[in-house]
Amino acid sequence: MLAAAQAVAAVVVLVRLARGRRRLPPLAAPEPDTSPDTRARGGSAAWTGHGGTRGGGSPEISVVIPARDEERRLGPCLRAVLADPAVTEVIVVDDESSDGTARIAAARGATVVRGRPLPDGWVGKQWALHQGLREARGEIVVTLDADTRPRPGLFGALDAALGDHDLVSAGPRFVCDGLAEQALHASFLATLVYRFGPIGPPAPPPPHRVVANGQCLAFRREAMRRADGFARVRGHMTDDVALARTLAADGWRVGFLDAGGLLEVDMHESAAEVWREWGRSLPLRDVTRPAWQAADLAVVWLAAALPALRLAAGRPTRLDLTLLAVRVLLTTALRRSYARPGAGVLLSFLLDPATAVRLTQATLRPVRTWRSRAYSLGRPAFADAVTRGARPAPPDRNAPR
Repeated sequence: MLAAAQAVAAVVVLVRLARGRRRLPPLAAPEPDTSPDTRARGGSAAWTGHGGTRGGGSPEISVVIPARDEERRLGPCLRAVLADPAVTEVIVVDDESSDGTARIAAARGATVVRGRPLPDGWVGKQWALHQGLREARGEIVVTLDADTRPRPGLFGALDAALGDHDLVSAGPRFVCDGLAEQALHASFLATLVYRFGPIGPPAPPPPHRVVANGQCLAFRREAMRRADGFARVRGHMTDDVALARTLAADGWRVGFLDAGGLLEVDMHESAAEVWREWGRSLPLRDVTRPAWQAADLAVVWLAAALPALRLAAGRPTRLDLTLLAVRVLLTTALRRSYARPGAGVLLSFLLDPATAVRLTQATLRPVRTWRSRAYSLGRPAFADAVTRGARPAPPDRNAPR
């Protein structure tokens, strides 16, 4: 019985991995406009100050950064965003921080929005983004977490990607410096691939299987305002996937694209923090129905954890060895997801049993605290079942760009 179940899990994993062979092209910085008229203006998109108009006919881009007690991490993010000529407005929503977040944002030159008290039923990040969206003036809005490190060309690439999508999220390269931190992080990352396949499948998945990365999202301002997206997922701890699945169910074209060398994220400072914080959100418990949660956990246990355990016990089967070979090949591919890949990525398969334990634990006993706030939001509201009034129409595909 166990062998049959493991064989089914192996087939599921192989099918999901095979999708990556025809994955969508990664986000890439657009080629610079070198026409004489552009050279005379001094570039394709010259900075003219907050709210100004840029040359080249490109849409104005507002960047919204929700920040709660981000004094230590906000500076590098703002420095990179403010230096990009594609950005016309930078808004930092100070979500009732107790440190110098607002002071640093203002000193760097960002527009600081003082977040209002958190209403009942809202999770803090959605509330901050909801307020930031109300203040944004650009046709395109990009939301970034404070721990992101954008590189030149990211915002132009996101703008270009919105020609084919209504909501775009970017997969970054991760900064993980310690051996244990990188190994655990890569093991967690592998579970996402086992459950959902590589970034950018050739055909969009059904809305209830869409995934997204809330560290970097891009969309058209007016379309998101009409959809009232952040309010509709106000109570979700897994806010990014809830938003993507809700909008996909409305008919939005949602793209999760590889940002390649255009975005880095320094999420955690230690392996313990990876275990505690990322392990808390990865099960996607509040946006996934119980049957899918059980199926996803079964795939992780049977296709990743069990082969590693049997290898450690010196009793691997042929199927175990096949799955371990697949996992090693995946490890090679995962190296591209790290800014400085090291031995931790290569050794990550050894931690797959521990990762399976953590995912199971977080599924059965979800944590409802984040950034010194405790949430009591009641029964999970699954994103594929969100219905708040009439379903908004999908964005106008022919809206002026």
